[in-house]
Amino acid sequence: MAGNKYLYLNSRDELYRMDITKIVYFEAEGNYTNFVLSNKLKGQVCMNLAQMQQVLGDSLKEEASVFARVGKRFIVNLNYVYQIGVLRQRLMLSDGEMFAYQLAISKDALKKLKELYVGMGKNIAGQKRNQQEE
Repeated sequence: MAGNKYLYLNSRDELYRMDITKIVYFEAEGNYTNFVLSNKLKGQVCMNLAQMQQVLGDSLKEEASVFARVGKRFIVNLNYVYQIGVLRQRLMLSDGEMFAYQLAISKDALKKLKELYVGMGKNIAGQKRNQQEE
């Protein structure tokens, strides 16, 4: 438990303390943001998604890079992306064992997310190739 990083979200009547590795996604609902954890717990705080994005950046610093804004309605934990279905406009988030969530997201947003992953794969392959050449 010593190495875990926590996100604290304070709403009017409640305080949430969440291990960031357990946050699967955030979803906008007007002036509120819903969140879903890997143990299927859900919650809601009174802030819009842009404010949530700011809180993630301010609170988590470099650890915030595991989260990405996908379209207008979602911030997802990139570690849980299982499948990007551009044509079907579906994003599947799963840990491979306990849960799978399907999110309806625009084609453009999914294309950008897919490009992010393809770019990450090229960077990793390039780094390995450079290390082998040394």
